[in-house]
Amino acid sequence: MLLTSRVTRRAAAFVAPRARAARPGTRSRRLTASLLASAVSVCLVAASAPPAPLGVGDRLFPNLGNPGYDVAAYDLSFVYGGSNTEPLQAVTTIDGWTTAALDRVNLDFAHGKVGSVEIDGEPAEFATVGEDLVVTPKEPLAPGNWMRITVRHTSDPVSPEGRDGGWVRTSDGLAMANQADAAHLVFPCNDHPSDKAVFTIRVSAPEGYTAVANGLRTGVDSARGTTTWTYRTRHPMATELAQVSIGRSTVVHRTGPHALPLRDVVPTEHREALEPWLAKTPEQISWMEGKVGRYPFETYGLLMADASTGFELETQTLSLFERDLFTEPAYPKWYVESIMVHELAHQWFGDSVTPRTWSDLWLNEGHATWYEALYAEEKADRPLQDRMKAAYGASDRWRAVGGPPAAPKAPRPGSKIGIFRANVYDGAALVLYALRQEIGRPAFENLERAWVSRHDDATASTADFVALAEEVSGRDLGAFAEAWLYGEKTPPMPGHPDWRTVAPAEARN
Repeated sequence: MLLTSRVTRRAAAFVAPRARAARPGTRSRRLTASLLASAVSVCLVAASAPPAPLGVGDRLFPNLGNPGYDVAAYDLSFVYGGSNTEPLQAVTTIDGWTTAALDRVNLDFAHGKVGSVEIDGEPAEFATVGEDLVVTPKEPLAPGNWMRITVRHTSDPVSPEGRDGGWVRTSDGLAMANQADAAHLVFPCNDHPSDKAVFTIRVSAPEGYTAVANGLRTGVDSARGTTTWTYRTRHPMATELAQVSIGRSTVVHRTGPHALPLRDVVPTEHREALEPWLAKTPEQISWMEGKVGRYPFETYGLLMADASTGFELETQTLSLFERDLFTEPAYPKWYVESIMVHELAHQWFGDSVTPRTWSDLWLNEGHATWYEALYAEEKADRPLQDRMKAAYGASDRWRAVGGPPAAPKAPRPGSKIGIFRANVYDGAALVLYALRQEIGRPAFENLERAWVSRHDDATASTADFVALAEEVSGRDLGAFAEAWLYGEKTPPMPGHPDWRTVAPAEARN
C-alpha cells in the first residue's frame, strides 16, 4: 500500500511516503501451524461455553485470524445488481484442514447478513460475536481432517462507520481495498496474512458491466441479461490482497516479458488517455526481473479506479490505482512511474513473499520503497543516496511517532491503516540501504534474489530475513539488525559517519 492522504502528491527530489502507499500443501500448513500453536491451547472452547471472538495473537491485530485450521482454498461468488450502495448476494466456500480438535470454527466476518452455514454439506448453527462468525458443527471436528464450510451471506458495499477498507465504491461500480484487516468486511475468511490460500472468484453483473478479479479468467457465461465471470489464482494469496473490479470498464490486453499475459482495467471513457501509462508496464517488469528474478505470478495489470481512496494498493496480480494519479498534470512523469514500480515490486515483496505477522510489514513497504527509489535513480536521475540521506535526517522522528521499522506502534482505534507510517516506508528502505552499506552491494543483491526465491508463495518473518542475510553475507548481523530494526534511535550509517538525524524536539521548533 502507498498512502496519499496526509501530504499533497508533489514533485520533489525526496518524496516522503505518499500523502495517499500457500500453495495448499505441506509448507503452507506448517508455517501457519507454527504461528497458531501458542494460541490454540487457550482459544479452542467447549461447545457448552458461549461463542466468543478469537484471534491468532498478532501483536498489532490480536483479534485477527483464527486458530485451529488452515485454509487451502476460497470460492467466492458475488451477484451485483447494478447499484454500488445495495448489498451483493454472496456465497463463500472455504476448504481447509483442521490443525486441532474443534467444537466450533471461528471465521472473521463483520459486515453482512448471514443466511445459512454448512459444514461438509450439513447445516450448522452460527452466531455473530464481535467481528467473528462462530460456527458450531453437529459433531466436533477432529484434527488433521479436510473440511468444507459454505456461508450464504450478503456483502455490503457501504462501509460501516469508522472503518477503513473493504469494498470501494467507484464512479461506476466497485473495487476492493482490504489491507490491513478489511477482507472480512467483504467475505467470511481467516483474515490474517499467515494463512494464504488459492482463490476462485465468480462475479455476476448486469449487461454493460465488466468484472475482473485476481488471477486468470477461466470462464464467461451470459444468460437473460446477466454475465458471470470466473477467475482463478494459480498461486496462494493472503485475504488482504483479494481484488474484484465491477464497472463499465474496458480490459486492455498486451504481452509482457516471456509471453506473460497482462491485462489492465480502465474506465472506458479514459481508455485512450491512459494508454501511454499502461504501455510502460512490460519494461517495468523487465527492470524488476533484472533486479530480483522472474515475475512470480501468472499475470499482472493495473486497475485504474475512478475513486478517491487516498492510496494505491498491491492487490495480487491486479494493483489498484486512483485514476487521477495518471491524469492529473501536476504529477511529474518520473514520479508516477516510480509509484507504478512501487506497487509492481510488491508482487514479489508482500504478495509472493507475504509477512508472517503485521509487525513484518517493513519487509513489504521497505522493499517496495527501495525499488521505487532505485528506479527513479536509474531512470530519472534522482539519486538514491540523496533520498536516503534525507530519510536518515527524519528517521529518529519517524521512530518516535511510529516505532522502529520492525516493531511498529499499534494503530489508533478506528484507524487500522494507521500502521502505514513513514517508519515502514522510507524508514524501512533506509534499513535496506544501511544493510547494503554493511555487507556490500554484491552480497545485498544476492540476498534480494535469494529472499524472493526461497520464500515464494509462502510467508516469512523479520527473523527469516536476518538469518538469510547472515547466510548470504557470511556475517553475524545480530547487533546490526537489533539496532536498525528495533532501536528507538537510528544507528550511525555505515560509510557515512557525517550523516545526522534531527531530534523530534528540534523538528517541532
